[in-house]
Amino acid sequence: MPSVLFVFTSANKTLTGAQTGWYLPEAAHPYYILAPHTKIDFASPAGPNPPIDNYSLQSYSKDEECVKFLNDATVKAKFADAKKLSDVSVKDYDAIFYVGGHGPVLDLASDPVNAKLASEFWKEGKIVSAVCHGPAALAQVVDESGKSIFAGREVTAFSNAEEEQIEKVKDIPFLPEEKIVSLGGKYEKADGPWRPKVVVDGRLITGQNPESATGVGQALLKALNVTQ
Repeated sequence: MPSVLFVFTSANKTLTGAQTGWYLPEAAHPYYILAPHTKIDFASPAGPNPPIDNYSLQSYSKDEECVKFLNDATVKAKFADAKKLSDVSVKDYDAIFYVGGHGPVLDLASDPVNAKLASEFWKEGKIVSAVCHGPAALAQVVDESGKSIFAGREVTAFSNAEEEQIEKVKDIPFLPEEKIVSLGGKYEKADGPWRPKVVVDGRLITGQNPESATGVGQALLKALNVTQ
């Protein structure tokens, strides 16, 4: 059975002091696609019980899978036992997946431990995946030649337009769309804001927004060659 590492932010405040954390559906939806067919561990920069984005709790309070995820004893145990990124061994996993929320832009994007870890995943031929603001965690990730893994590849992430619509531009140090382009990535997005968009370029799998989380989970399952 393949193993996947879910990585969550440890950041709980934005640049403006607003509450933040990981975004509920972006963990819950992929989790229930992958859990029956893969072994899943949780990790974050600080380890156990990373902070959840309160807005996502309110917005998805009636989402069946999100409610299930919050009350799932197995999930609660995984959060309680979440590893520190510094304690993760790449050899234990076949893929890494970054859950979104504004948090990754604030901590994972500039975390040298995270950059080294994800770069090792890439160099070892493993799958690297992320959704929404999760791709920001790959901002310092490089291939064998020291070049950004975004360079020359098709990638998506939360769009500038979506960030402007929710008035969060000032809450984060950079916009994921702009960062991808600046690193040489071929940024792609859906026909309109809040529509699902999943981009697969070899071993790099990215999703644009919360609505894309299910599709990222499905793409990851396919990339792992799991027969459902």
